[in-house]
Amino acid sequence: MRVAFVGKGGSGKTTYAALFSRYLASQHLPVLAIDADINQHLAVALGFSEAEATQVPALGLEVNRIKDYLRGTNPRISSTAAMVKTTPPGSGSRLLRLDEDNPLFSYFERHLQGVRLLATGPFTEEDLGIKCYHSKTGAVELLLNHLVDGAGEYVVVDMTAGADSFASGLFTKFDLTFLVAEPTSKAVSVYRQYTTYARKYDVKIGVIGNKVESVEDVAFLREQVGENLLTWLRHSAYVRAQEQGQRLPFSCLEPDNTQAFATMQAAVDACEKDWERFSAQMGAFHHQNAVSWANASVGEDLTQQIDPQFRFDPAVMKRKPEASPSPGLV
Repeated sequence: MRVAFVGKGGSGKTTYAALFSRYLASQHLPVLAIDADINQHLAVALGFSEAEATQVPALGLEVNRIKDYLRGTNPRISSTAAMVKTTPPGSGSRLLRLDEDNPLFSYFERHLQGVRLLATGPFTEEDLGIKCYHSKTGAVELLLNHLVDGAGEYVVVDMTAGADSFASGLFTKFDLTFLVAEPTSKAVSVYRQYTTYARKYDVKIGVIGNKVESVEDVAFLREQVGENLLTWLRHSAYVRAQEQGQRLPFSCLEPDNTQAFATMQAAVDACEKDWERFSAQMGAFHHQNAVSWANASVGEDLTQQIDPQFRFDPAVMKRKPEASPSPGLV
């Protein structure tokens, strides 16, 4: 199952994404955490040192490596350059599975205490003033377009702050989106904006309260977001210690707060994977991007990359990927 963490800047979404990933790992469940936020802090929040975090290969700097592998022998994709962030898989494309060894995971992943980490990477000096961060997160969108995740497998993505993720189709790639909200008017305004934009796309949202200190805080959140309030974290000495640089075992997290993550996992597990919606939205966003800018940029009609015969059906999911990687990926 795929989970996104969103919220206003400073709401605690990165902390939640890291703690939820560590909670799943503590249950000996397969979990892949992806940092898709312009502020690349997920690695450190997971327990990597600052030096180790800088050594995680940046997905956004090597998009062509990703494209080379994923396009496989798909005849609808004429070249690596013709593959854009919204390009969907088709016949001949390589699909990714969390339980496999493949050149992309081997190259980009780093591991810590049962959590696998991928990182989009930060802006570089060459990017400043010329590119938006979505040129980097396009790598994550491509990966999720080609990922076949199953029951009992978890992909946790720390997204950009606020409603910025709506600048691409990335927000539609998840089974459940957790919106982290403090009991404040500003946090609730982000919730309202996000739900307004997401409603059209049937995005499932659960609100997670953070920095909750009283029953009045809980009452405020319930009044503002209603039944979407799933759970909340109370003041945590463990979290404060983590934010101050201490590296404590996850088992030290307070029982009430640990239960909050159990509630979140139950909510994720209760979701039904909707491959049909996923495929339809993927095709729609690709068509929209092709017509609005990509066709002119690449010099081809990229709407032809949409394979009308391709389905994320059980037969496709069980099919083994091609054994030999593309050149340059080993």
